[in-house]
Amino acid sequence: MKIVNIVPGFGGTFYCGNCLRDSAYVASLREAGHDAVTLPMYLPLTMLHEPGEQEVPVFYGAVGIYLRQFPVLRNMPGWLEQLVNSRPMLKYAAKKAGSTRAHGMEKLTESMLLGSEGLQHHELQQLVDFLKYNLKPDVVHFSNALLLGMARQIREEVGVPVVFSLQDEDVWVDAMDISYREKIWKMMSDKVADVDAFIAVSEWFAREMQHRMKIPDEKLHVVHIGVNPGKYKIRKPQNNPLAVGYLSRINQENGFEVLVDAFILLKTDPRFKELKLRATGGMTADDKPFLRRQIAKLETAGISGDLEVLYDYENVDPDDFFASVSLISVPVLKGEAFGLYQAEALASGIPLVQPALGAFPEIISTSGGGVIYQPNTAKALAEKLAEVLADYPGLEAMGARGRKSVEEHFDCRKMTAKMVEIYQMVRTR
Repeated sequence: MKIVNIVPGFGGTFYCGNCLRDSAYVASLREAGHDAVTLPMYLPLTMLHEPGEQEVPVFYGAVGIYLRQFPVLRNMPGWLEQLVNSRPMLKYAAKKAGSTRAHGMEKLTESMLLGSEGLQHHELQQLVDFLKYNLKPDVVHFSNALLLGMARQIREEVGVPVVFSLQDEDVWVDAMDISYREKIWKMMSDKVADVDAFIAVSEWFAREMQHRMKIPDEKLHVVHIGVNPGKYKIRKPQNNPLAVGYLSRINQENGFEVLVDAFILLKTDPRFKELKLRATGGMTADDKPFLRRQIAKLETAGISGDLEVLYDYENVDPDDFFASVSLISVPVLKGEAFGLYQAEALASGIPLVQPALGAFPEIISTSGGGVIYQPNTAKALAEKLAEVLADYPGLEAMGARGRKSVEEHFDCRKMTAKMVEIYQMVRTR
């Protein structure tokens, strides 16, 4: 089967769980004998490009589609479009603050959902023609529902089923100006009829999106995120010294401030005098002032030397990082649809301490590889971290259960088989 996976690029400047998930998924499809191609949108995939992978253009270049929002540039000449959507320009754009910020992108999101009626109809036709005349897929799979505006034209002109993953769309829409939120959810609901199947990454998020988008039961499926356990070295949690790990984009929304404040509280306990905090995951320009404020708090507390931030995220070896920590905690303020870092940590034998929000309780209950706490405050997190870190045998046991759960429940090869079953089903309808 020929499967085209359409994925928003991120330029490689921070840990993008959705992007890493999609890259691993395409590799797994190929290992299973399918002809799988990744088409990046907005920004290059950068670090996710695999050796020998087919070179394809970046569609809907981030700079070009943004500029089309301005009337004077709506009909920009071809030479200008080519310049602003060149790879060097897109890589530069990826480092800028607004490239991953929902607030201020309301009109652009609305235009994208309008599809052939939006300001990016030229880009949509380019994508449709490339699919129709160059790739000729059997199935087109979009990595998130914010791209729903493209479904109808692809279905009609390319003549193949269109499938959408569901993961964290709410984070983007709910961060918009309040005047746009209801409108965007309504537009997304109206596009459900153009889609053959939706695949949520957790039971919790399936329920959440079914409620928001009115997705009928027969179109909704759940397939957890998976990783290849063979690609991760099994570790024992670090014990000399104990260390709390954080693996995600370093920003406020992902709860890094909650973790820093909890760490400051923990360090007042003599049992954790040598405790370290190790963080990686990269950031955008928006995030740098935030990180400086967190470091300043640690300096005031006299413990800034116990924080290690691995800034050069692109060159961080995941095995080395997991070998250096006792557990992982990413206290995302509003929870997440899944969180790939959880599967990566579990595959490495490293336990999780997560807030009782979003899909975190579902993943930890299924895996047995961690614990949850509530509410999502620094005090509650510090208390739970102290409880877990003080029981090293229990920490080891959780790590072992987590690794076993990846082999049984979160193996990407099993996930791929489930996805292919869904593709085959929609192709025969």
